[in-house]
Amino acid sequence: MGIFQDRADAGRQLGLRLMYLRGQDTVILGVPRGGVPVAFEVAAALDAPLDVIIVRKLGVPSEPELAMGAIGEDGTRALERSVLAATGVKQEELRAVERRERAILEDRVGRFRAGRARVDLKDRIAVVVDDGIATGSTARVACRIARNLGAAKVILAVPVASADVLARLTEPDEVVCLATPPRLTAVGHHYRDFSPTGDDEVAWLLAAAAERLQNASSTAGSRGPGEEVRIPCDGLWLRGYLHLPGSTAGVVVFAHGSGSGRHSPRNGFVAATLRRAGLGTLLLDLLTPGEELNRANVFDIELLARRLIAATGWLGRRPDTASCSEVGRA
Repeated sequence: MGIFQDRADAGRQLGLRLMYLRGQDTVILGVPRGGVPVAFEVAAALDAPLDVIIVRKLGVPSEPELAMGAIGEDGTRALERSVLAATGVKQEELRAVERRERAILEDRVGRFRAGRARVDLKDRIAVVVDDGIATGSTARVACRIARNLGAAKVILAVPVASADVLARLTEPDEVVCLATPPRLTAVGHHYRDFSPTGDDEVAWLLAAAAERLQNASSTAGSRGPGEEVRIPCDGLWLRGYLHLPGSTAGVVVFAHGSGSGRHSPRNGFVAATLRRAGLGTLLLDLLTPGEELNRANVFDIELLARRLIAATGWLGRRPDTASCSEVGRA
């Protein structure tokens, strides 16, 4: 059983722990790919800019998941000497892996930033965020890159990491970690949902975070930024996020009963794709935070159906959505 629902949940919890940084000159740096959904939530909590710090693990040729080192986008490199000695990896094998990973790294630099300049770290607090730490190679290189780029202070923030690995890290000035098991067999074991994060999702999260800071539209050609809405039902208010493109043929309702909600980066990514196709989206929480604590509500089909019907009826009465030819539900 994991201790985090998913990466977004881990990011929200980590953001709460880092609230002491809110209002300071801080930049959040997600380690692609899995660290970016976590970092997105941290950046939102701290109202701070989000960027990536691109690092590639160097996997042992015979066991790619085992890190023998890591490389970074500015030429930074760290090797796990103990792993190299134990596995007997030859220098030519190491160089071949590094060449391959360097090519992937350079491709991702262009893809993720999509023409945006790297956020300036000079004299600022850099918070390096990943979804977990196993060997520490990636974390060490990421922290070194942040330092080389002029950060005045480097903080490493992760949901879960091995206690003995954290004890050996000297690169960050400070470490913030929510869970430190004495023995970490796999980072994914601490998540209920550890689905892979795709390149497109990383790019969307970075763009959405930049637009959030600029208080601009999250999609091209929209009427404006989406709006937080409240829908009356059962004597309370259901909270949602409504976004309508300039010309709306229909509205897709993302109905959340528990777990991921209207602020989910993954659902936001899907919603943005639908909006680019001309559809409006309503990301809706069918339960209040208090109701989610009672698991019986999650399986109360009559309750959830009644609230979904209320939400679609509300859309049908709005002047800007009443003319939609259909209302979809996701």
